[in-house]
Amino acid sequence: MKSNKILWGLVNRRERLGLSGAGWGVLLALVAGVFLFLLHTIQPFLAETRRVNGDVFVMEGWVPEYAVRQVVNEYHPGPGRMIYTTGGPITGTDGGPNDLNTLANQGAELLGKYGVPRADVQMVPAHEVGRDRTYTSAVALRDWLQSHGRTVRSFNIFTEDAHARRTRLLFQEAFGPDVAVGVIAIPDPDYDARHWWRYSEGVRTVLGESIAYLYAKLLFHPPAPPSRP
Repeated sequence: MKSNKILWGLVNRRERLGLSGAGWGVLLALVAGVFLFLLHTIQPFLAETRRVNGDVFVMEGWVPEYAVRQVVNEYHPGPGRMIYTTGGPITGTDGGPNDLNTLANQGAELLGKYGVPRADVQMVPAHEVGRDRTYTSAVALRDWLQSHGRTVRSFNIFTEDAHARRTRLLFQEAFGPDVAVGVIAIPDPDYDARHWWRYSEGVRTVLGESIAYLYAKLLFHPPAPPSRP
């Protein structure tokens, strides 16, 4: 790169490289292509369904009633089959020891309402209030299973829509690599997943879950789960 000194060497004049009109056109086309790619792939990425074999299921207790009905359609009672419901205090409660004021209990009640046998449902509430609620619920379930002597090698989690990938990530973090964690995403009927950006509910859900997933993936560092016997 040529350099010329002017004004008795106090100022340098240099040549610089810059994009031509064609170069700017190519750059803008690449940016537009990446944007369109993300627009069409981010929602399916977040709302993944990845099943594993097993008779144990988990349902996040906060999922709305339409999602519970879908869970009931998916779940078929049988020997050894069980649904655990998770979740912390319902908004507006103080997070005390009352299990009835938890999302886990709310989910269990709805499953019973729609026909799942009571013997097949076990609520496992968490009582901590604050951030990282999904991870806290996962730890509560892990600790409950261990304290009750129940060994689980795999399970599938029912959750709603774009929350699915983050849910699976955090439950896997809590249970460690020795447990196979699957997830079943229940679609949100309030927006068309193929064109989520056309709906305010879709924009709120997808953008919010994108940020939350990046936080969970890059910035959240929970302690390692205890080793299994």
